[in-house]
Amino acid sequence: MSKTLVAYFSASGVTKRVAQNLAVAAEADIYEIRPAVPYTSADLNWMDKNSRSTIESKDRSSRPELADKDADIAAYDRVFVGFPIWWYTAPAIIKTFLESYDFSGKTIVLFATSGGSGLGNTAKDLEQSCLGAVIREGKLLNGNPSREALKEWAAQMA
Repeated sequence: MSKTLVAYFSASGVTKRVAQNLAVAAEADIYEIRPAVPYTSADLNWMDKNSRSTIESKDRSSRPELADKDADIAAYDRVFVGFPIWWYTAPAIIKTFLESYDFSGKTIVLFATSGGSGLGNTAKDLEQSCLGAVIREGKLLNGNPSREALKEWAAQMA
């Protein structure tokens, strides 16, 4: 029987709520991807060209440091990776997370929350950060999807 992990980054709490519900629905363990330096509301101001999130999104080599590297990735076959969409893709910290572990032979399923944009080329953007893994473009999980809907979707991603 395969083991599943839901790993997520949430700057404002929206993705965290979805990740918690998905973990219950998928009978998965959960892990929070945390930055060493938490994001402030000023850091997240996408209208400010000098905000931290804007600068990170423009610099393709940006890899914000993680608060820890305690995820036991080796124990899982399938990892749902969740995040808010920033500038049509995953925040740079997701690349940091993926590059910090060996995902060879694992299935990574993406999910995201967004205020207006879709997943775009996110799966393609992340491929080089998790070589040897099968990365599956998941879906946007905006609103408050029911646990039943999440359970059904997670089963389809097996």
